[in-house]
Parts: sequence; structure tokens; C-alpha cells
Amino acid sequence: MIDLRPFESLGGADHGWLHARHHFSFSGYQDPARMNWGALRVWNDDAIQPNTGFPPHAHQDMEIITYVLEGAISHQDSLGNQGRTEAGDVQVMSAGSGIRHAEYNLEPGVTRLFQIWILPARAGGAPSWGARPFPKGDRAGGFVALASGLPGDDGALPIRTPGRVLGATLRAGESLAYDLPPERRAYLVPARGAVEVNGVHVGTRDGAAISGEPVLRITALSDAELVMVDTV
Repeated sequence: MIDLRPFESLGGADHGWLHARHHFSFSGYQDPARMNWGALRVWNDDAIQPNTGFPPHAHQDMEIITYVLEGAISHQDSLGNQGRTEAGDVQVMSAGSGIRHAEYNLEPGVTRLFQIWILPARAGGAPSWGARPFPKGDRAGGFVALASGLPGDDGALPIRTPGRVLGATLRAGESLAYDLPPERRAYLVPARGAVEVNGVHVGTRDGAAISGEPVLRITALSDAELVMVDTV
């Protein structure tokens, strides 16, 4: 099953400094049919204006992955961590027993990012934060694990859940295949470009909620940058 969720159908909010589209119920957008996809709870498509951002606020028991599309995001938290994550790079915050953080766009232009929240396997634990670059050339033609709690994904940022966040780039006409065991679900969003997934057209910033498909055969209809969550 592939449930296509066109970008135009997503929830959203315009706060002036922040323009957000929500793949799942979030804040003022509530849709009982779009509460989560397995352990995947939030996928926000955010555009943050220059010299604005999210002031300090708290989280608990959530794995929060930020995939930067354009610009950069500057992070600071109650553990004393500070960092700047640029386009193409990824940061992960494991909220654990509790953490306060702020995320600001200190760049001269708009920062665009995907904010992805995944439920952890267990509550509690010491909070943590980390970031690293993922050159797009390393993802050419196939998926690379960006954040993962599964064995074998040694180069990925760690998350505390039996799932992974993957990235890939495909040139127009290129294809890849990805095995999806029956107990798992995938959620795919083309950050750029359009693809066909097992015969279903998925456009730029559309969401595709996938289950019961043993193999995902993905073909780029134009040059594409893909982000996908594979979880239980």
C-alpha cells in the first residue's frame, strides 16, 4: 500500500517568521487519519525567516532529527551544546528525560528544513545532541543512513529507536531498490524533484506512506533528493 499525501493536502501554519507544512497532526493542525506512521510522529516542512527561530523550549522522550535543505540552523541547548548545521547536513537531539533547546536562523536568507520526530524505544535516559555533514555525492544512486538505531548503520547519527532516516540523490532516469520487511513502514518525501515508487508518482515535497510493499522500486522522473524514514 502506498498512501500518497500531496503537498497541497498537508496541514500548515503561517506565523510570519515561520511558514510550516505538517505531514502529521501537529499544534493547531489535527487530523485523526494523520496522527503518526508507526513510530514516526512528526514530519514538518519548515521555512524560517532570517534572524528568527524557535526560542528556548523543552522536549522529553522524543528523537528529533533536523535535515537542512537550504541555509543553516544554529542550535543551543541546556547541556551547553552549540552548533551550526548547514544545508545537506543533519542534527539529532535525543530528548530523553528532558532537554531545553533553541533553534535560530542566523543566516541572511530563508532556512528550509525537515523536522522529523520519532518515538524512542524506551522512555527516559540522558538527553544528547549531535550533528554531522553528509555530502550529497556519497548518497548518489542509493540510500545512505543519516540517523539510525539499527545495527550496521555505523556512519549514521545514533537515535534510540529501531528505525533509520535515509537520504539519497538520483539523476533523472536512475532507479534504486529498497527492501521493506512486512513488519516495517516507510515514509518518503522528495525534497527536490519527482519520483515514481512502485508505479505511484510522488512529487516534490509530497509524502508517501508505505507499508506491505516488499521491495520499493524508486525511479527519478527528474533529478531528485530523497529523504525517507524506515521504522516499525
